[in-house]
Amino acid sequence: MSTTTTQTQTITANNVVRLFPEVDSSLASLHRESARDGDLEGYDEEQIRLMEEVCIVLDYNDMPIGSASKKVCHLMKNISEGLLHRAFSVFLFDSKNRLLLQQRADEKITFPGMWTNTCCSHPLGVPGETGAELEAAVQGVRRAAQRKLDQELGITAKQVPLDQFNFLTRIHYKAPSDGKWGEHEIDYILFIKADVDLDVNANEVQDVKYVSEEELRTMFRDQSLKYTPWFKLICETMLFEWWEHLNSGLEKYMGETQIRRM
Repeated sequence: MSTTTTQTQTITANNVVRLFPEVDSSLASLHRESARDGDLEGYDEEQIRLMEEVCIVLDYNDMPIGSASKKVCHLMKNISEGLLHRAFSVFLFDSKNRLLLQQRADEKITFPGMWTNTCCSHPLGVPGETGAELEAAVQGVRRAAQRKLDQELGITAKQVPLDQFNFLTRIHYKAPSDGKWGEHEIDYILFIKADVDLDVNANEVQDVKYVSEEELRTMFRDQSLKYTPWFKLICETMLFEWWEHLNSGLEKYMGETQIRRM
């Protein structure tokens, strides 16, 4: 009995796309680039890794037109040229109508040490979190919110079901973090009311606090505290009105189709 040995071509970075056109080689290139990336030198290793995540690049009307790494989307030199991506902000309230705040860890590359809403991050350019039409986009950010609440705060998906996230509106804003980094986002605002258990990821969050409306107003009068720009914008324009209707009448604010340009 004889056996036949089939010789196959060695697959390399140089020939993989020619042999298999369906393969996307950009991820490997991204890893090679990040390994020698001077922009990220000196930052926390885990936060550098997260900068490789792929964000959804948008046109002015929130239509996905591409994708780019979190690093590329947050460099001010790109933001200054108009690069725009999708984000979300979760406001989680407990059964006493107190809002859960977090203070970002000092390890964060953008806006370290600042107080902000419960969770703010980005849907990724992956199936299930991307959407072109508003309904699909909202569902994508709900899935992303569920993922990040677990990753940052240890809140399990069971405690924050997808259908309990209420979409209110989108805000379009631009804000620098420092000379190098910043934000330029269309930010989906999600409200959810739930009593949850916390298991805080110290690499993401250094402190948490539940506050009433009046306690938050008092915090804003404390000049020693710093806040993320999107959180300040939302608080100064809409948050307290929405908060007053948390138990009754929130429906009239939900599902807004027009993007609020800030």
